[in-house]
Amino acid sequence: MASKEYGVDLDALDQVVKELNQVLKDMGDSKSTAKNSTYLAKGSLGDGFKESAELYGAHEKMKTDIEKLMDMVEGLVDTFGKKSEKVRGAYQDAEADNAIGADNSISMA
Repeated sequence: MASKEYGVDLDALDQVVKELNQVLKDMGDSKSTAKNSTYLAKGSLGDGFKESAELYGAHEKMKTDIEKLMDMVEGLVDTFGKKSEKVRGAYQDAEADNAIGADNSISMA
């Protein structure tokens, strides 16, 4: 039976890690916008009507929910990036070990 060889494109894994890090950087801007640029000052939509408290409360709840979602997505992207980097390192180490093993077997022959 013929031996099958498998290869891993370390450059592609590097690219994945770089792109995920860029996503995290870009998300920092979005998180900052969600947190700091969506403030709704009391009275900005009017005052003195019976639904005003409900309206401002709904806005605050939505703002909080968006911030939580941004944190969750950021955590997922960060975890995936770290795992991708770890896998890349493991494959690189395996390639180095294989190269050393091949060199040793050639010199022993």
